[in-house]
Order: sequence, then C-alpha cells, then structure tokens
Amino acid sequence: MEEAIRKKLEELRTMLQRDGGDMEIVQIDGANVKLRLQGACAGCPHAALTIRQGIERILKTDIDESITVERVA
Repeated sequence: MEEAIRKKLEELRTMLQRDGGDMEIVQIDGANVKLRLQGACAGCPHAALTIRQGIERILKTDIDESITVERVA
C-alpha cells in the first residue's frame, strides 16, 4: 500500500506546486500518512481542508478507505 500512496501523493504534489505550495512525506506507517505542507500551503488558512477534504479523501477513494492523513509541522 505504501508504494500506491507515494505514487498518488506525487501526482497530487503537482496540483499544490501549481499554486505555489508543496508537501513533504514525513512518514507512512501502514494506512497512516504524515505530511508537512510547504511553500504557500504551509501558512494557508485552508491547509486543514487541503489535508482532509483533498488529499485524504482522494487517497481513501483511490487506494483504501482506512487511510488517514495527518498534518505535521
């Protein structure tokens, strides 16, 4: 599952990069993913929405319903 998560996150990075942001994978432990938002995304007031309604939702839909994504500083 980790390889599928990494591949999908790489695809999603391009969307963030188009808006001046980025993300770093801090850790993937089974279905638990920890990400650090960077660039414009780091200080964006919509960062929590980006994580939960964007990245986590896509990973759950495309890979596995049990995936959780946590933002770390």
